[in-house]
Amino acid sequence: MSGELSGADLLAAQFEAERPQLRSVAYRMLGSVAEAEDAVQEAWLKLSRSDVGEVRNLGAWLTTVVGRVCLDQLRSRASRREDPLPEQEGQVRLPDPVVSGLAAPDPVHEILVTDSVGIALMVVLETLSPAERVAFVLHDMFEVPFDGIAEVLGRTAASTRQLASRARRRVQGATPAADADEVRKRAVVEAFLTAARGGDFDALMTVLDPEVVARSDGGALVPSVLRRGAAEVASQAIAFARFAADGRPVLVNGSPGVVSFADGRALSVMSFTIHGGRITGLDILTDPVRLAALGLTG
Repeated sequence: MSGELSGADLLAAQFEAERPQLRSVAYRMLGSVAEAEDAVQEAWLKLSRSDVGEVRNLGAWLTTVVGRVCLDQLRSRASRREDPLPEQEGQVRLPDPVVSGLAAPDPVHEILVTDSVGIALMVVLETLSPAERVAFVLHDMFEVPFDGIAEVLGRTAASTRQLASRARRRVQGATPAADADEVRKRAVVEAFLTAARGGDFDALMTVLDPEVVARSDGGALVPSVLRRGAAEVASQAIAFARFAADGRPVLVNGSPGVVSFADGRALSVMSFTIHGGRITGLDILTDPVRLAALGLTG
C-alpha cells in the first residue's frame, strides 16, 4: 500500500527520531560537532547493515553503537597524541562551542544546545581517559545501565562502575557548581564587557574571581594562552577588547557568552563560568580555522 512505509523506510524514520539523542551522546564524548556527526553517520551505516529484528530497544542499541565508535576515536586520539589536553605543556585545547542566539543559527547546533553541558565541564571531560569518559557520559548523563556500558568497554560491570565513579570524582572536584540565575549571569557578563571595552581595570577586578582561570585556544596558527588570577585576566581582557570592534551576546552551550567580531568576521567565542556572582572561568576559542567552521556571521 502506498501509505505504508517499507522496512527500510521505517528503519530510517526510527533512526532519524533517535538522531538528536545520538548526536548529543557523541558530542559529549568527542567535544567536536563535526566528529559527533561522523560518529552518528557511522552508526547509521552499522544499522543499515545489521539485522535488528530481535532488538527490543533500538535507541539503546544505537547508543551503544555510538559509544563504541566514540571510544575507538578517543583511543585513536590518545595513541596519536595530536590533541593536547586542556592545559598540557602550555597548550590549550577547547571543545567545540555550541553557539546559539545569532541571526542565522546552524540547525545542528540548535539541536545540541537544547540540553547541552557547559564548556567548563566539557573541558574536564577532555582530561579523562577514553574508558572513563565513555563510562561517565553514558551512565551519568544518559542513564545507560552499567551492563550495557560494560559491553561497549569490554569490561565487567563492576569495573565499569569503578571507572564511572572515578570520573565522577574528578568532574565534581574540577567543576564547582555554577550560578543558576541566567539574568544575573548575563548581568555579570555585560559588566565584564563594559569594563573591558572601557579599559576599566578596577571594574574588571570586581567581576573576576581572584582565582579565575582563562584559557584561550588559538589552534595551530595562533599561540594558545593560559592565564590565572584576576589581575592577569583583566589585563588580557583589556588588551583583547581593543581588537574586537563588535561583541554580540549569545548562548554558549546554553549559558551567557559572547562572540566578538571585526569587519564581520568572528574573532572569538567566549564562554563564562560564573560562581557567586563572579567569573571563575573564561574559555575563549580564537582558532580561525575552527571559528570559520562554526559559520558565525556579524
